[in-house]
Amino acid sequence: MNLVINVRFESASVPVDESGRQYHLNVRRGDIPRYVLLPGDPGRVPLIASFWDEKRLLSSHREYVIYVGRYRGVDVAAVSTGIGGPATAIAVEELFRVGADTFIRVGTTGALRREIKLGDLIITSAAVRYDGVSRIYVDSEYPAAASLDVLLALIEAADELGVRYHVGITASSDSFYVGQGRPGFKNYLPKQWSDIHLRLAEVNVLNFEMEASTIFTLANIYGGRGGAVCAVIANRATDEFVPGAGVEDAIKVANEAVRILKEWDDLRAEKKITYLSASTLSEWYLRSRKGR
Repeated sequence: MNLVINVRFESASVPVDESGRQYHLNVRRGDIPRYVLLPGDPGRVPLIASFWDEKRLLSSHREYVIYVGRYRGVDVAAVSTGIGGPATAIAVEELFRVGADTFIRVGTTGALRREIKLGDLIITSAAVRYDGVSRIYVDSEYPAAASLDVLLALIEAADELGVRYHVGITASSDSFYVGQGRPGFKNYLPKQWSDIHLRLAEVNVLNFEMEASTIFTLANIYGGRGGAVCAVIANRATDEFVPGAGVEDAIKVANEAVRILKEWDDLRAEKKITYLSASTLSEWYLRSRKGR
């Protein structure tokens, strides 16, 4: 555990210590690579890292557990965000400040549609912003959209691994109970939230979770990239709940997506292009198959 005691920071408005370490994450520039996996649960970080070729614990401070290492030749980090938008925003802010720019949420979720099975994965294309923190950053009309690069890399990874997955819109809420249509203490449940899961399912929202909209909004504002893959551990339509279902599949997909993104980023640099076109991806596909 890293304790920040009697350390002088630059100022109250810029909480960075004299060595450049960020206050919450306890990291500085050079510690973190550009590709970062973001589970909510601190306990999921070592599980993610267990699939890497090299790994080490870099920091553990509050809810933020950080491992760095290499996966199939790619430098990667895993950083827990804790639960909900506020803690997630802190993590993304400080990660940007030390050089990261590509973020993939690796989480768990509750499906809203009956046909989605426990253990399936949901890859998020965009998020309904029921969180509070993203509204502080920008007007509510601003879309929380995944980066096309990250979205496609997650889909490609899921296809390669042969796992069951769905792609679509997610709802992100800062509330696990009332805000997702679950009764609060003494069955407290305001009318506007009592059927929110049913109303969202009617307009083809696939799932509820708590962090994607914050990651996407901040990534887009700051010119980075964001994506999310979540394991379905609950289904509100069928009233099933199995913690842990599909979690390892989500981790494997996220790790593979990092490897794919690195290959795409290298190809983009080689060709001196900004965007990935269908023809560029087709070229990558042919190269990758030839190399196997």
